[in-house]
Amino acid sequence: MADAPTTLRAQQVALSRHLRDPATAPPPADIEERRLAIYRELLYNNLQGLLAGNFPVIRRILDDAAWHALVRGFFASHRSHTPLFTEIGREFVRWLETRDGDPPVAPWLPELAHYEWVELALQISDAEPRGDLQTDVDPASDPVQALLDGVPLVSPLAWALAYRWPVHRIGPGFVPEVPPEVPTLLLVRRDASGEVRFAQLSPLAFRLLELLADGARTGRECLQMLASEAGSDTDSLLGEGGAMLARMRDEGTLLGIRRP
Repeated sequence: MADAPTTLRAQQVALSRHLRDPATAPPPADIEERRLAIYRELLYNNLQGLLAGNFPVIRRILDDAAWHALVRGFFASHRSHTPLFTEIGREFVRWLETRDGDPPVAPWLPELAHYEWVELALQISDAEPRGDLQTDVDPASDPVQALLDGVPLVSPLAWALAYRWPVHRIGPGFVPEVPPEVPTLLLVRRDASGEVRFAQLSPLAFRLLELLADGARTGRECLQMLASEAGSDTDSLLGEGGAMLARMRDEGTLLGIRRP
């Protein structure tokens, strides 16, 4: 009887390995094949269906053989650190980003998976503004001037993302063979109604959001840094950038300002 826990643990490990990778891991002895088949089918179909729902574009692009090889590779080799179904998509993205190349996948697939995962991530996010930042939402006589003089606060539900591949265009009718010369810059944000919205960013807007992200600089300071980096006229960029800040504030990308 003293060996019972050890034996049970060994049986559980053997069964788990078999269910995850039945092609290479034998099942524990004395378990009926019919029952094993039920467990194998149930677990795999649940995982495969969940991933197909999270990554519908990838599922439509890949044929059945390629898709199931990908899912089985993930199921067999990845060790998740969360039991939450809502985190399975993120675990799949991590696996694609760090996998050793077996089975082989298209070079754009990890970025496309991240792009598809972002929508769910923002839908379920409970992120809130940092507690040490007080947002000034009082109407200003000159909203643009307020954004230039104050420290604009980027919403934690607005993500500026850069991809090597044009992930927003990839689909069954468009599968690129080589990445474009310029990156794809996108803003993904959840609006006040809970809808997740996608928009392309200009390099200027993307860099501006990067500079604003730490909440340490005024709008004017960020635009002055942009002008210096681009070798542009500061006054003209302040005019263009001030209008850009106002649009970001109106759409909810910026929560408001903190007085410096």
